[in-house]
Amino acid sequence: MFTVYVVVTVLAAVVYGSAAVANLAGHAYPKAQADKLGVPYAWIPWLGTALGAGALGLVAGFVVPALGIAAASGLVLYFVGALGAHLRVGDRNYGAWSFCCALAVAALALRVTV
Repeated sequence: MFTVYVVVTVLAAVVYGSAAVANLAGHAYPKAQADKLGVPYAWIPWLGTALGAGALGLVAGFVVPALGIAAASGLVLYFVGALGAHLRVGDRNYGAWSFCCALAVAALALRVTV
């Protein structure tokens, strides 16, 4: 079980860390998503910072479990908010969201149980 926790947590940290870099570097994908979901560009660096903090918190959770739980919980809430943004504009493209949200939920569930 511990191996599964490590694999899922490292995968999550890489995915969210990459998304954070894309947001903070001004990549076109976060801007296109912001346009589609009606999110102001001024929010993109803040959202990227939240993703980066979540990724770092997941890794820190290997040493301090409470940080891992807090980071995973924050990421789950982040993706609940993202679902709200998708629903608000009637967007039905949930592929990337469902993967990222499921990864956050799995990281949280595994951190709590391990």
